[in-house]
Amino acid sequence: MDSDNEITCDWTVSGMDCGSCATKIKDAVARLPGVTGVEVGIMSERLRLTLDEGKTGRDKIEKTVRALGYGIASRVAEQEPAEAHDQDQNGTGRSQAVSKATDNSGHGSPGHVHDDPADRGKRWYQTAKGKLVIFTALLLVVAWGVELIVPEVGNWAFVAACLIGVAPVARRAFAALRMGQPFTIESLMTIAAIGALFIDAAEEAALVVFLFAVGEVLEGVAAGKARDGIRALANLVPKTALLEMNGATREVPATSLAVGQTVLVRPGDRIPADGEIREGTSGVDDSPVTGESVPVNKGPGDSVFAGSINTEAALRITVTKTAEDNTISRIIRLVEEAEEARAPTERFIDRFSRWYMPAIVTVAVLVVLVPPLAFGQPWDTWVYRGLALLLIGCPCALVISVPASIASALSTGARRGILMKGGAVIEAAAKVSRVAFDKTGTLTHGRPVVTDIVTFGTTTEAELLAVAAGVESGSSHPLAVAILNKAEEEGLTILPSRDAKALMGKGVIATVGDASAWVTSPGYAKDNAGIDDAGLAQTTVFEEQGKTAVVVFREKTSLGIIAMRDEPRADAPEAVRQLKAMGITPLILTGDNPRTAAAIAASLGMEYQANMMPEDKLRAIREMSDHGGVMMIGDGINDAPALKQASVGVAMGSGTDVALETADTAILRDRVTDIPATIRLTRAAMANIRQNVTIALGLKAVFLVTSVLGLTGLWIAIMADTGATVLVTLNALRLLRFNPEREG
Repeated sequence: MDSDNEITCDWTVSGMDCGSCATKIKDAVARLPGVTGVEVGIMSERLRLTLDEGKTGRDKIEKTVRALGYGIASRVAEQEPAEAHDQDQNGTGRSQAVSKATDNSGHGSPGHVHDDPADRGKRWYQTAKGKLVIFTALLLVVAWGVELIVPEVGNWAFVAACLIGVAPVARRAFAALRMGQPFTIESLMTIAAIGALFIDAAEEAALVVFLFAVGEVLEGVAAGKARDGIRALANLVPKTALLEMNGATREVPATSLAVGQTVLVRPGDRIPADGEIREGTSGVDDSPVTGESVPVNKGPGDSVFAGSINTEAALRITVTKTAEDNTISRIIRLVEEAEEARAPTERFIDRFSRWYMPAIVTVAVLVVLVPPLAFGQPWDTWVYRGLALLLIGCPCALVISVPASIASALSTGARRGILMKGGAVIEAAAKVSRVAFDKTGTLTHGRPVVTDIVTFGTTTEAELLAVAAGVESGSSHPLAVAILNKAEEEGLTILPSRDAKALMGKGVIATVGDASAWVTSPGYAKDNAGIDDAGLAQTTVFEEQGKTAVVVFREKTSLGIIAMRDEPRADAPEAVRQLKAMGITPLILTGDNPRTAAAIAASLGMEYQANMMPEDKLRAIREMSDHGGVMMIGDGINDAPALKQASVGVAMGSGTDVALETADTAILRDRVTDIPATIRLTRAAMANIRQNVTIALGLKAVFLVTSVLGLTGLWIAIMADTGATVLVTLNALRLLRFNPEREG
């Protein structure tokens, strides 16, 4: 294959109201030469594939999709090389989505008409589907009127109503048949309607066509509501921004902002881009992005999100991310791409549905043939029952039951700053029995402060701090930041250093002045003659108080001890209580010393393991995984191996790249209570999925039996099919109102 011709293509496909829609498009497109890696997202209305343009052009893809009755528009202005896609998962350099006019040929005519983007925001009767319902209803009314006035031709009026209404459906059924898809709802609908005419059930056939159109409207309305959460996210970012250049302010499109530019945000305005406050102090309402209900006071140097609301005073903000890479854009991409990480249940349902419809068709054929041929039963009766069975054969409700619930749960989580990367994550999180927390920056604020300084010999506190700050000057570790902040508070001049080197999990060594200096754990210091027994006893006292002690020493000369404390987050005890109430065991995995870990764990009522290197955390997660699902909560960097090993890895972080990209789930609000909330949401989603599958299969089973026994007919069968689809979608929409923070 000529890889030079391979490109990754993205389209927005309108009108995918049910699971069979996505399957139909995927199977049809995948049959074309040069097409690989086809991904179809129902809720995100996305078609993505890798295309060898030397074998199939993009116009052929679009023509195929339109032939099936769907609208399609290019999703990006410029396609990317296929090989570059894998290197661009974080969205950097990805072209900005654009809207293109689309030739929605075939739309607006009767049949399996799909949602047109132009229909969004209209009342149901103004949409193409609504007009179809009105059209078929008028046909039915006219037929009843003709039958009433001229009874002898009434039957022919119903025949005409049926044929006119089913013609576009048959056209789409034929298009699918040519693409190797004989078992579609359009084909079953066409066979049932035409078959009903042959057994002199024209009135019921026309009624079935009308009910089919009604079901389409209901499916479209329900699917549109399920997508509203994703669309609402995109609308959070303002369309324009006040750009400051050369002392002047002018209004520009927010999408045109570049990194490094400065924007003015007035009180009451939404912030147009991710950035850093350069000037001004104001309350910033992050609730549109993180779900945090209380405005946070922010000033120079603080980060802000696009879509947040400036509540009090004017702010000048330096743009740090372009429009396609801001937090909201990344959230939208994560929610959309989450459909690719399908839950095991969804994959099973998809496999099941592929043989379910052919099996039902086979049963329908047997119902038509066996009783008349083997037992001399009347043909009309059993052909009618067989046709009713055909309408039971569409697995729309079953196939949409899982992705609708998943999409609703993802949207609900995103609105509350809980970003989960797909159905597989939701299913795994619902099954966890243990939650392992890293301590620093997760259960604690990650901002320790110096509480005690003990010097040895003739060393003064100022000298001790100056050496320690010199060693830590190039580090961003929380303990290093605490030492550097203390030195700055004391107005000390940090000693110049060079050749700094991290001692993995033990400390740092650097050349300060003309000699080496260490800032390390007490254990490492003792092993390297950096502290005596008396000094070691003092570190023990600090650690028993829940503090972290580091030893500062030069070659075989102890300079002193610096003790720091990182306070637990205020909501940590409540989060632990909630987890225990849910039957989940929380524990701490930390690289800190056992006494400090014990003090923190005791205050929170948790188990703990201390002195853990990254490989130790990895081993602990593996051992726990043997006894059930494990969720690991960390900072997304040092805990990366453990996060990946866990059933679900969760990164705490306010929209940082690492938090969004590393783990399976990101908690944007830095609330520990969002961990039990996440599990509560995933359990609710899985319960919703079980309900949906029960509804879909239960209704099918009931009406399959009643159709064979002759208790229900064609119009009841089509109501059972479309009704089940609408019911499972509406049930999934309940998750949009679910509050995962509420217990019970």
